[in-house]
Amino acid sequence: MKRDFWMERWEEGQIGFHQSEVNGYLTRHWDKLQAGKGERVLVPLCGKSKDMLWLAEQGHKVLGVELSPLAVDAFFAENDIPCSQFENDGFKISESDHVSLWCGDFFDLTQKHLQGITRVYDRASLIALPPEMREKYSQHMKAMMPAGARVLLVTMEYPQPEMSGPPFSVTHNEVHDLYDDAFDISVLEEVDILAMNPQFKERGLSTLVEKSYLMIKK
Repeated sequence: MKRDFWMERWEEGQIGFHQSEVNGYLTRHWDKLQAGKGERVLVPLCGKSKDMLWLAEQGHKVLGVELSPLAVDAFFAENDIPCSQFENDGFKISESDHVSLWCGDFFDLTQKHLQGITRVYDRASLIALPPEMREKYSQHMKAMMPAGARVLLVTMEYPQPEMSGPPFSVTHNEVHDLYDDAFDISVLEEVDILAMNPQFKERGLSTLVEKSYLMIKK
């Protein structure tokens, strides 16, 4: 799950993780994050997600982080959004009025870069990473988020031996193992989605559950 893996996925158009519609967990549960108008929202490993457009429409300033320049360019081109481009601390930044996409490595982000950000939307980050990188990712997130920060996290659960990720299975217990020391965690919704996603059944899955969590930094 190194940089080259994700760059290759975008270059070859293997982006089944991209959703053509705004995510339902986001629209149903975003109010739980109590984000005010004008508040900045971090979207890690954002791809070209339309969820960022929805967040911008709610009056938020979106900061997305993405490895692939193809994904960044596609977001602005496909949504017909003009942007300016510049570089900062090794990131190539493409910026419009409401959305700023930082092309680079998420692990190169620092508290300085995220100053003032207290809301995070993670639909496709944690489940995109293998176990050893999930530990690193959670530690980095905990180090950057201030007390009171709120995260909307979406995960998938399935028998991991039945399918190789990504997306990877991240269990309820693992979410608590990764974040319990720094966040209060509550389940917002749990949905069996296998019947609605036959492509995963064809890959051999016997069960597939999505969960959304609200996490509040202690």
